[in-house]
Amino acid sequence: MTSSSNSSNGTDATLSPVARFLKATEIDTRLLGMVGALLLIWLGFHMFGVMFKGGGAFLTPRNLWNLSVQTASIGIMATGMVLVIVTRHIDLSVGSVLGFCAMVMGILQARILPDMLGLGSPMIWVVTALAGMVVGMLIGAFHGWLIAYRGIPSFIVTLGGLLVWRGAAFLLARGETISPLDSTFSLLGGGPYGSVGAVGSWIVALLACAAILWMIFSGRKSRATHGFAQRPMWAEYFLSVLGCGLVLGATLLVNSYPWPKGIVKQYAEANGLEVPAEGLFIAHGWAIPVLILIGVGVVMTVLSTRTRFGRYVFAIGGNPDAAELSGINTRWMTVKIFALMGFLTGLSSVVASARLNSATNALGTLDELYVIAAAVIGGTSLAGGVGTIYGAIIGALVMQSLQTGMVLIGFDAALQNIVVGTVLVLAVYLDIIYRKRTK
Repeated sequence: MTSSSNSSNGTDATLSPVARFLKATEIDTRLLGMVGALLLIWLGFHMFGVMFKGGGAFLTPRNLWNLSVQTASIGIMATGMVLVIVTRHIDLSVGSVLGFCAMVMGILQARILPDMLGLGSPMIWVVTALAGMVVGMLIGAFHGWLIAYRGIPSFIVTLGGLLVWRGAAFLLARGETISPLDSTFSLLGGGPYGSVGAVGSWIVALLACAAILWMIFSGRKSRATHGFAQRPMWAEYFLSVLGCGLVLGATLLVNSYPWPKGIVKQYAEANGLEVPAEGLFIAHGWAIPVLILIGVGVVMTVLSTRTRFGRYVFAIGGNPDAAELSGINTRWMTVKIFALMGFLTGLSSVVASARLNSATNALGTLDELYVIAAAVIGGTSLAGGVGTIYGAIIGALVMQSLQTGMVLIGFDAALQNIVVGTVLVLAVYLDIIYRKRTK
């Protein structure tokens, strides 16, 4: 024990202070790179507005709150795309499947369920949301069956799905836009009423901080039980303060964005409140779709890192032949992975259609490209076997930040597409360089 400890200390002594810090805290360097790139994007767009537009509009509570809501739909699907790409597959159909599920849900809640359950029934939004997710899951499972049991490449199956499900969405309603949707269902898309408010946000923040502290404590206890090396106590304290600080800071931010004056006035009139001369401040707080994204991120992280299913996914991605020889039913796993991708696409369609308060044939167009880009930017390797859920969510935030920033500074749509395409190619190139250096 003594000689090993001395050897370890000698090795650490040769490292730079930054390297020792990263080793002690076990912070992923790729995560730091993504966060750094995100901050540069935010600062760049904000400073551009300050210098050329008369004021920075990017780093404001309003824009950052809207940015988080806009990221939710892509981020939810990106968490599933990680597992698809890790197993060396691809899914080009998610945008079209999203549009099809949204159209199914629109028809259900506008034309079928009111007659069956009664207009305004509280069960309409529940049945609608479940139907959207089940439809998505069935479509994903069908794609997985074609890939696994019929030997059709995933690129071809999902490329066909991109065309088939977009056409099917058009045929369902003959290209009509279905609107408005159920009022309770629409809350799942965000907005002033689709948020949990200041008090609810602080409750969420305290629960999140408690979860962070419990994870660090239980992780340390588990390492001790299995005889693994422990992080220094200062590193544990640092990670605890950092995690809770980020949660509390983000909560302060979302609580600093007030409802618009017009909606405050309507709310006050409906509830018999008197609006003072200086106005009534009502905070948005955490938006429901953002909380859904966070919940999905947590569940998918546990699924991919703490379960047998997750271990099988990465084993298949690392070496499919070896995984099959070791007894893993790779074909059935492929069906389950694509079914999960379809389920998350259905959930994303709930968020996207609720946010628009309508179902349109164009909903989800090109989303497949943004989802794949988010996963790749987040560190998921197209060669398979490597990927993280949190990386994909940050990647989705990077993609949405680019899009939002370009809109704010007045970039043409053509230029926006050029920038997004360039970023995607650059992300893949950087991934290739990173893998070569780490071999």
